[in-house]
Amino acid sequence: VQLQASGGGLVQAGGSLRLSCAASGRTFVGYTVAWFRQTPGKEREFVSAIRWNGVTIDSDPVKGRFTISRNSAKNTVYLQMNGVKPEDTAVYYCAASTTVILSSVRRDDAYAYWGQGTQVTVSS
Repeated sequence: VQLQASGGGLVQAGGSLRLSCAASGRTFVGYTVAWFRQTPGKEREFVSAIRWNGVTIDSDPVKGRFTISRNSAKNTVYLQMNGVKPEDTAVYYCAASTTVILSSVRRDDAYAYWGQGTQVTVSS
């Protein structure tokens, strides 16, 4: 499966942004899809994931602010980002895999397919 991440941009603190991860080549059926983010000099950080059965997992820094969802008809996973903060500034990547077990959802090495990344910049 090929992933295309989009929707990044410049937003003021407290604002909202919606990222999209579109799949091509095959559908997301049976896949766990996750968002990770990375800033220069730091390791990639888990943000949120939606499992093949619809269960969502969020990291503590974004819990209550970000929402991951899936539109099966459009073969797209979204990350709705509300109440953004300057520390949310990063390149956001979507990733997918069919073989992610629950205990590995937060690990980037659990995912076989990656999108190209989209930059999110939050101004204070």
